[in-house]
Amino acid sequence: MRKSRKLDGKRILREYGNITAGCLLYAVAFNWLFVPNNIVMGGFTGLAQTVNRLIPVLPVGVTVAVLNVPLFILGIRLQGLHLCFSSLFAMLASSLFIDLTAGLFTFPPMEDALVACVFGGALIGVSMGMLLWVGATTGGSDMAARLLKHKFTHISVGKLCLAIDVFVIIFYTAAFQRINDAFYGIIAMYICSIAMDALIYGRKNAKVACVICDKGEEMNEQLTALQLGITKIQAKGGFSDKEKTILICAFKPSKIAAIKAVVLAVDPAAFVIICDAQDVFGEGFAECMLDSL
Repeated sequence: MRKSRKLDGKRILREYGNITAGCLLYAVAFNWLFVPNNIVMGGFTGLAQTVNRLIPVLPVGVTVAVLNVPLFILGIRLQGLHLCFSSLFAMLASSLFIDLTAGLFTFPPMEDALVACVFGGALIGVSMGMLLWVGATTGGSDMAARLLKHKFTHISVGKLCLAIDVFVIIFYTAAFQRINDAFYGIIAMYICSIAMDALIYGRKNAKVACVICDKGEEMNEQLTALQLGITKIQAKGGFSDKEKTILICAFKPSKIAAIKAVVLAVDPAAFVIICDAQDVFGEGFAECMLDSL
């Protein structure tokens, strides 16, 4: 029991350390690459940017925190208090870091706004992915995306965030008539969505092979020797009506050449389908994380 509590304590400490680092990276990227280069953010940070330009006395971080209140109330109802507590911590930490770094440092604009746009989007995406990987968000579009994920399960978190961010950027453009800033913002948010999905789903990328063959036992033996988990299904060919064996296995991309070599050596006439698998959980792969991802 004591050991279990000790392990849980280490895990919680590691997760909240990850959240804090992600929030700091988010704040630095925002104040360093977005604000001085007039690149609009998406989500509630983008809304807070709009409010800050209209009413400069309201800090961006404080405005973000206020805008997130109704979203967190909905999140508690749908996801429970535990997950929303980590997101509440992340939202408060990111809001604090945004106002703190803005007060302590004055970042000069970059000579090329496109460079700021690309690297800003990548850093924001990495920071948000760091939070989502441990089940937290900074609120705003990333939390809204996780809530929408309950309904739109087939769409990735990054793409849902992108849709929300683009809507906010359009609102910013309508308010200030700054088309160039909006275009840079859309590019940055697109890069952000790619970086976020790469961090969230990249660790779990795998492929699935479906091998339909006549020499099922020998094929199974040879593929198992490659340290693969195999599922065997007995079937009949729809055209030939002959007995067939279907072997299904999930594997890491590095093993694709070895699998093809085995198939060609054992049964060159085998029918093989190899496709990408975005989420693979279980022995030999990642542990099952939050369903919302």
